[in-house]
Amino acid sequence: MTSSDCLEIRSVGPEAAAEVLAVVQAAFAARPALDPPADALAETEETIGGLLASAGGLLATADGRPVGAVILDPVGTAIYLRRFGVDPTAQGRGIARLLVRAGLAEASRRGCRRVVILARPELPRTTGFWRDMGFVETARPAPYVEMARPVPVVRDVPSADAMRELGGRVARVVAAGDVIVLSGELGAGKTTFTQGLGEGLGVRGGVTSPTFVIARVHPSLVDGPPLVHVDAYRLGGHAELDDLDLDADLADAVTVVEWGTGLAEGLADDRLEIRIDRATATVEVDAEADPRIVEIDPVGQRWLDVDLAAALRIDLA
Repeated sequence: MTSSDCLEIRSVGPEAAAEVLAVVQAAFAARPALDPPADALAETEETIGGLLASAGGLLATADGRPVGAVILDPVGTAIYLRRFGVDPTAQGRGIARLLVRAGLAEASRRGCRRVVILARPELPRTTGFWRDMGFVETARPAPYVEMARPVPVVRDVPSADAMRELGGRVARVVAAGDVIVLSGELGAGKTTFTQGLGEGLGVRGGVTSPTFVIARVHPSLVDGPPLVHVDAYRLGGHAELDDLDLDADLADAVTVVEWGTGLAEGLADDRLEIRIDRATATVEVDAEADPRIVEIDPVGQRWLDVDLAAALRIDLA
């Protein structure tokens, strides 16, 4: 269950068919007329209930009123988001983005590798929204465009040594041209992760925080890609990031940008967004421990067929 202010997103089954139908009808009726018409407009409480009975769905409510919904449809190692919609009277509050994130989390929990949606190409704002959420076009089954994105991988990391080991595991799946955007509060473990990444890549020099030089290049000692380590903490915006001229290194190096959220995403359509949070706020832990929760979020075509969950399935105790 996810909540924000008076907004709540919860898992539902066929008992919520009437609420889900109300959202679907409101959302799809407000869209421009299409030829052929959207299948969602023909849904009934019975058909919605049948879809929910199979694998459930997610319902967003604001002050108890249904405002957003999606039906989950697992197919092999993927999960489709069906009848995705937000009531027009509740738009502009970020509900659609929260629903997508909740859908990705549910897909991860179920062990799925990708999330798929079917959109109508006649609705460019809709397809643009899905692109902004990291989805890429994978097929064109008329009258739809199929779009997909990989599912984030979440790992509990109990110690600094385990964080380095996780970085080493990520080193096994990255290659020249890959960009990693690292985020997390001060002391969260971003540099520790990058140390493990550098060790796994076999680069020269100990990886330290590049705060005072902004960017540092670590050449490979094993005929692999160099590691470009960037600290964007003191950068004032995209212009200053552009001034670093990283484009010259991107194709040949593995590039890690600490504090890069909101700045570094434009460096590459395909990237790993890695978020590190302290676990103490959400779980009971040993008073001497300082564990982390790490979310590795693969974005772009490059990662659609990479089984990150398997690659990172290690004992981090």
